[in-house]
Amino acid sequence: MAPHDTDSDVSDVDDDFDEVPFVHVDELPDDRYLDRELSWLAFNQRVLELAEDTALPLLERANFLAIFASNLDEFFMVRVAGLKRRIMTGLAVPTNIGRAPSDVLADISARAHELQLRHANVYHDSVKPALSEAGIQIVTWDSLDDADHEILHRYFTDQIFPVLMPLAVDPAHPFPYISGLSLNLAIRVRNAKTGTEEFARLKVPQMLPRFVRVDSREGISNVRYIALEDLIANQLQDLFPGMEILEQHTFRVTRNEDVQIDEDETEDLIQVLEKGLLKRRFGPPIRLEVGEGMDPTTLDLLIRELDITEQEVYRLPEPLNLGGLFEIAGIKRPDLHYPPHVPTTSVALATAEANEPRSIFASIRRGDVLLHHPYESFSTSVQSFLEQAAADPNVLAIKQTLYRTSGDSPIVQALINAAEAGKQVLALVEIKARFDEQANISWARKLEKAGVHVVYGLVGLKTHCKLALVIRQEKGQLKHYSHIGTGNYNPKTSRLYEDFGLLTADPQVGKDLTRLFNELSGYAIEKKFKRLLVAPLHLRKGLLKLINNETKNALAGTPARIRIKINSMVDEKIIDALYLASAAGVKVDIWVRGISSIKAGVPGLSENIRVRSILGRYLEHSRIFMFDNAGDPQIYIGSADMMHRNLDRRVEALVRLPNTEHITELSELFDLAMDDATASWWLESDGSWTRHTTDTSGAALIDLQDHLMKSISKRRRPGGHR
Repeated sequence: MAPHDTDSDVSDVDDDFDEVPFVHVDELPDDRYLDRELSWLAFNQRVLELAEDTALPLLERANFLAIFASNLDEFFMVRVAGLKRRIMTGLAVPTNIGRAPSDVLADISARAHELQLRHANVYHDSVKPALSEAGIQIVTWDSLDDADHEILHRYFTDQIFPVLMPLAVDPAHPFPYISGLSLNLAIRVRNAKTGTEEFARLKVPQMLPRFVRVDSREGISNVRYIALEDLIANQLQDLFPGMEILEQHTFRVTRNEDVQIDEDETEDLIQVLEKGLLKRRFGPPIRLEVGEGMDPTTLDLLIRELDITEQEVYRLPEPLNLGGLFEIAGIKRPDLHYPPHVPTTSVALATAEANEPRSIFASIRRGDVLLHHPYESFSTSVQSFLEQAAADPNVLAIKQTLYRTSGDSPIVQALINAAEAGKQVLALVEIKARFDEQANISWARKLEKAGVHVVYGLVGLKTHCKLALVIRQEKGQLKHYSHIGTGNYNPKTSRLYEDFGLLTADPQVGKDLTRLFNELSGYAIEKKFKRLLVAPLHLRKGLLKLINNETKNALAGTPARIRIKINSMVDEKIIDALYLASAAGVKVDIWVRGISSIKAGVPGLSENIRVRSILGRYLEHSRIFMFDNAGDPQIYIGSADMMHRNLDRRVEALVRLPNTEHITELSELFDLAMDDATASWWLESDGSWTRHTTDTSGAALIDLQDHLMKSISKRRRPGGHR
């Protein structure tokens, strides 16, 4: 492959991009993929293993327990729900490994049952006792004395009782609607006068603290909490006077909350989506979690009324909904958290030339700036870029995509300020971003009121790319300043998610983004780009061409290597191309956070493929694609995972990095991540994951994220742009 320059067109791909001279895709074995759903559960198991790790700070372990629970909720609401819907509607087709969806659903159920019990046991047997030893006790009503009961009863009377709404179930009162993910009490009572038994449902209010402080007698180092449902369950006589409480048990329902909307160019997308969001609340149940002590009569009633199967019932030790541990994990005990980390300002942005004032535009003019969050500050880079653009009288226009952002977003405020200052401002708001739909609708309307031109992308496609373009007038000419990132424009998650971003004044990137924004606000994407790979039309083809080029180089005896950092690796065409590359002798390293449908180290299929996963303090979120290209490395960063939705149903963008310093930095990062001396999980040839944290002598392996925090904070500007 000839070296790329700014005039070449990487998306101009030949039709034979997936042809390899010595073997054909049809010759690959049928069982060459790992099931994507079970691979996702394996990812969540890795999260659980962090909660099990006694070497981690205790409240961080509690946080990982909550993350596991939250992850699993979303998995059921979307993936399991979608699989069940396709089975029930007769639209199900064999999965990526050729199995019947009903069989996969059974596999998911078995694995999820196992993991949820393991999750509960980690809490009860490890984290909860350790919290108690550290002075944070999560107690039960029965373990408290009369004085504690009196204090809690007063709290219940004053703060909880007024908002409770017990709902009876009898011939005059049908079984109530149970909202998704709500925690409930199923209560059976006997009428003292008539002797008849009745059933009632009581929803545990979600707006109240999940764990109630028992009292304030102890100091900060010794506190006690009781689960809200435990407190309520022991005050039921106040809610059902004259009734005998026979049974009371907690339960929780998960519903299908994957919004399905029919987009029509003649309809208002916001109105269509809002109708879909209303339907989400009433999606069919797909999981019922119950306390393990629930009596058969109550359980049978719930199964019958919710129209759910035994396979979908999860009997668990109480408390249910350990996602509530986010509250406990937030307790201010610095000794039980990770040491604080303050992101550093990018060296390239913190330094001004002697003869010019400090300006982010001047810094970008000096050369491309590669940002690595959260090690480098989002607020002093991307946020400052947009805020300075909004205030700069020489800036004429700002164009930006918004997929997810925070509730008090300074990014949105910068766009509003720019519009109010008379600048042309375009915001492409993706209102179909799952579970952020309502928030994005609200922000879209606020932006429109301020005079921002708001568009919602293309019919049938989600706009997932992370792009910002500033047009500035300088010396009578228009200058383009661009940002292309791997993560959302969200100042809050930028402190928790690992991402890369490129700030550049390269005119070719500016022209590419100008065309792309025009197409996003107008009609379908058809044009080709010089420094971008854009989905849905060109990204997969462009990557396949780059992979195939490495394969040809290996067959010609030239050293060849492919390195990919990704959240999910699912797309079969990409995987098959990597298998063929491996067979040709290409060394393939894949650094994946979540799903991996590709197999690693399988003789005759993938012996040259290594797959590693790193999880920790920060969520690894960046996407990097690196190709040796016979000594002229081609490296891209961007928003796309290797999944069908990213490559076929989303607008995604990758940008090529030409700067040799940036290429070296990413290469060294990859070398460290894949080094056997770095702590990580390894994907084995049988599809299992093995965690490596110590060497053969028992010494701890390198913590990649901790290493980066220390090394990046020590950076000095020797004359380059890092």
